[in-house]
Amino acid sequence: MEKKLGVYICTDCGIGDSLDIEKLQNTANEYNPAVCRTHPFLCSQEGVQVIKDDIRNEGINTIVVGACSQRVNYDIFDFDPLKYVTERVNLREHVVWVHTPNDESTQLMAEDYVRMGITRANKSEPPEPKTADLEKTTLVVGGGIAGITAALETVKAGYKAVIVEKESELGGWVRKMHKTLPSVPPYAELEKPDIDAKIRELESNPGIRVFKGASIESIEGEPGMFDVTVNSNGSSETLRVGAVVFTIGWKPYDAGKLEDLGYGKYRNVVTNVEMEELAKNGKIKRPSDGKDVKSVVFVQCAGQRDESHLPYCSSVCCLTSLKQAKYVRESDPDAGAYIIYKDMRTPGLYENFYKTAQDDEGIFLAKGEIMGMEEAGDGSIHVKVDNKLLGSVTTIKADLVVLATGMVTNMVPDGREPNNLTEEFIGDILKKETQDGITEELKPVPIVLNLKYRQGPEMPHLKYGFPDSHFICFPYETRRTGIYAAGAARLPMDAASAATDAAGAALKAIQCVELTSQGKSVHPRAGDQTFPEFRLETCTQCRRCTVECPFGTLDEDEKGTPREHPYRCRRCGVCMGACPQRIISFKNYSVDMISSMLKEIQVPEDEEIPLIVCFICENDAYPALDMAGINRIQYPPNFRFISLRCLGGTNLVWIADSLSRGADGVLLIGCKYGDDYQCHFIKGSQMANERLGKVQETLDRLMLESERVAQVQLAINEYDKLPQILNDFVEKIREIGPNPFKGF
Repeated sequence: MEKKLGVYICTDCGIGDSLDIEKLQNTANEYNPAVCRTHPFLCSQEGVQVIKDDIRNEGINTIVVGACSQRVNYDIFDFDPLKYVTERVNLREHVVWVHTPNDESTQLMAEDYVRMGITRANKSEPPEPKTADLEKTTLVVGGGIAGITAALETVKAGYKAVIVEKESELGGWVRKMHKTLPSVPPYAELEKPDIDAKIRELESNPGIRVFKGASIESIEGEPGMFDVTVNSNGSSETLRVGAVVFTIGWKPYDAGKLEDLGYGKYRNVVTNVEMEELAKNGKIKRPSDGKDVKSVVFVQCAGQRDESHLPYCSSVCCLTSLKQAKYVRESDPDAGAYIIYKDMRTPGLYENFYKTAQDDEGIFLAKGEIMGMEEAGDGSIHVKVDNKLLGSVTTIKADLVVLATGMVTNMVPDGREPNNLTEEFIGDILKKETQDGITEELKPVPIVLNLKYRQGPEMPHLKYGFPDSHFICFPYETRRTGIYAAGAARLPMDAASAATDAAGAALKAIQCVELTSQGKSVHPRAGDQTFPEFRLETCTQCRRCTVECPFGTLDEDEKGTPREHPYRCRRCGVCMGACPQRIISFKNYSVDMISSMLKEIQVPEDEEIPLIVCFICENDAYPALDMAGINRIQYPPNFRFISLRCLGGTNLVWIADSLSRGADGVLLIGCKYGDDYQCHFIKGSQMANERLGKVQETLDRLMLESERVAQVQLAINEYDKLPQILNDFVEKIREIGPNPFKGF
């Protein structure tokens, strides 16, 4: 569109007291705006009306607001994004609240930000959303309590659902339970499962189509246009759905690997799953001879919190043992139950149930460690326990020993150890060089979903097999847009939690199809209507974009040219950073835009004043900077911050441009990465760090010190660490000395 620029500078919140506003206006006027105004309270109704009047009377369509952070008052400075370009210049949190008022360095910083803001606005265009009439049915994979709940909640919200269950009947593990944990106040008594009523409700609902004894042959496409082929009773049928919720549940850890605890060696040593079957079938009896059980020992963390088996806690096993101890007491009031635990974990209101068990005189709880087991001639098991609280060793004679084995997500293939999953299984296509020097591609094995994605047929996983997501902010999300995990497939949990989890995932699926039909992105840039654009005529088929996209947005043809699925895209820009040819851009975000902004930074002639360009992630680092401003935490004025959608979108040309313009250093601040990563786009910060290795090699060849470029990991709540981080980098640059390109 033909740009008509309006620049509006607020003088409230200390901006007018700390800066020379007339000089700021002069800076803005260098770009020949149609209007350039100041206002004492721009976010007030009167201030916003000034902008609206200029839109109406002056034809302003490109708006630059120099005021507070883009993370506040976004609803106030909300002008139709399909008609107008709006750019926020953060003069408050990033300038006047953290730097010396009326100081030359503070003024120069503000002027640079105004220049960069106007340049960003001039290089932006309104988005052209890809709207479509898409399918909004939700596919639910798995017919346990989570799957049933997801399907029911979907139709209650006015949408249709399809549920696919591999077994011949619905209900999953809950259908096999004798009783369930308390779900209503006072959360003290066990309950009969209500799963049969839920199954009847589901099967009688006209908005839900049910496949039993079925499997997924393939899923291809993207949100709103997933084509799912279901095999049921030997015949295949292809359905179109809008989103997928997979609730494929869990399986017990293989107790056959716990011979040291007597399983497989002694018939009267069983798992908690087998104990549930005994209770459901009637009076609890010994498997060896059918005799009544008078004494039961429950061994907690059987193979759990153990690096040799399951390193994690399954969260529900303590409650399950308390529940089954109640079975023992209900079956025979004279029987006793002994629970040997490492730590008793009964989260939330389940504490009330724990107290009920504590008050039962026939249930004995001991913090201890199993030293060994032996079978007596009468079939009883002598369990040797090291009581950690009393400091003594005790032997308990038990008719039955129950091992609290853990939960393993069904995303883990049978026969694979969840604590030893290789990267081949964990997710993306990987390249492995054989002894002959031939590069092979390794792909994950198909298990359930059979996705037709270039990056593999199943979901990318964390190291124990649970679907990969941003655990803190987006627990239901996976790395496949429009496909949501719920229940014990996502995380070990009890039945009530799985039902709640499934309701949340169902709502996320609905949100996805609605946003997608409007051409809008889902999290974390929810509502973003831009899409990546590819100039394929200059593509070299290097495949970096298809490999590095965290969400499988891109497939490729037989030549290696990227083939886009736009509705899979999360708008992170990682592909833009990966592309060495710079052929990828968005309407309001491009390599050229950032490069142009870098050219607007005025590098001081004084060699004693280092100037550092700092690329920051908008998800964690930018908010941390805002928090530093809100708390008036000062840091050096040597930095010019440029926010990126994700640090993984950093194109190496920006670093070269920064240094060639005379910047003394380049700092990248991104999210924490590793096992407990906090990157909103999964691996962006990590990929940026990997790319830096290539930059530093280039700098060394050009006789520029590699230490001039660095990356820092920062959590959103670590704003108090910023001054030290920034001061340390300034001192490092001072030690290195000025950039030799300065002044050229």
